[in-house]
Amino acid sequence: MWPDRRVLDLLRVDLPILQAPMAGANGAALAIAVAEAGGLGAIPCAMLTAAQIRDEVARFRGATARPLNLNFFCHVAPAADEERDARWRERLRAYQVELGIDGDAAPAAAGRAAFDEAACTLVEELRPEVVSFHFGLPAPALLARVRGAGASVLSSATTVAEARWLEARGCDAIIAQGVEAGGHRGWFLGVDDGRPLAARLATQVGTFALVPQVVDAVTVPVIAAGAIADGRGVAAALALGAAAVQIGTAYLHCPEATITPMHRRAIAAASDDGTALTNVYTGGPARGLVNRLLREVGPLSELAPPFPLAGVAVAPLRARAERAGSGDFSPQWAGQAAALGQAAPARALTDAIAADARMRLAALWGGAAD
Repeated sequence: MWPDRRVLDLLRVDLPILQAPMAGANGAALAIAVAEAGGLGAIPCAMLTAAQIRDEVARFRGATARPLNLNFFCHVAPAADEERDARWRERLRAYQVELGIDGDAAPAAAGRAAFDEAACTLVEELRPEVVSFHFGLPAPALLARVRGAGASVLSSATTVAEARWLEARGCDAIIAQGVEAGGHRGWFLGVDDGRPLAARLATQVGTFALVPQVVDAVTVPVIAAGAIADGRGVAAALALGAAAVQIGTAYLHCPEATITPMHRRAIAAASDDGTALTNVYTGGPARGLVNRLLREVGPLSELAPPFPLAGVAVAPLRARAERAGSGDFSPQWAGQAAALGQAAPARALTDAIAADARMRLAALWGGAAD
């Protein structure tokens, strides 16, 4: 048997494998494939309209009866700071000139919405089996309504303190997100203590140091996330006390991922030292493949406005460059284990990871994992 069945029983899945919700990089197709293999599929909602979320959920429900996770952001919208925004635009002006972009044009929206009354009403309408959050949790009244809709609640912790905070507020399971993980850090406690961002990030914890400490600190089941891409990583996480794992970057190699051709080529050529934590794309620290913007402006810049406002000035650069076939200004999110990924259909990849993990656990404990 799997060593800890609490997540399997809580989420009503067969495998202790959760597909990470990756905003802009996956939709229903990837979620369906993972769900049909016995894991938990997820649809990221922070960059989707209500109509798009309904469409994605309808696609999922039309293809499988398995449980579904809808993921939302819980960031606090930052106050406008025209002076900082102007400095950031000035830092990017040379690229605007190079690409023929009017830097004084009316800015677009930031493009990432926090969980609110409208999103909560949508959850009540769609009734997903699982709702997960990034950057903490919504207000208690909204969280109570999510629970009232029948959903189990998950959220990400990057420290033991965050894990305890989440448990105290009613999380059913906690995703322990190590610093190796691709995409945005779920960091939400002590984010701005006055120190430079690089100094604050220097104390972030790796997955296989964080997981056992979170396991010891909370009573709810723990889900390991960060640099887990194959059966070896699953077995290691479960051996350290995790009840399940969340896998993201490995699924970006799959045909179901909705990444750009430039991102797909870059991730296929990834190396162990080819990613960095950066804030230049959105203002929030996130791990991605090193490209031109990271090398020349970052990876960390104190000029970048807070999440998600830095992305407003970068978006036109990205759009213009991508039309020309370049990923120089695109956030190509990936974790440190990107090079372990395999270009296989997501269902086959999930099956293979689970089978390898079973074999390794059986060898480790002298029994069968089923």
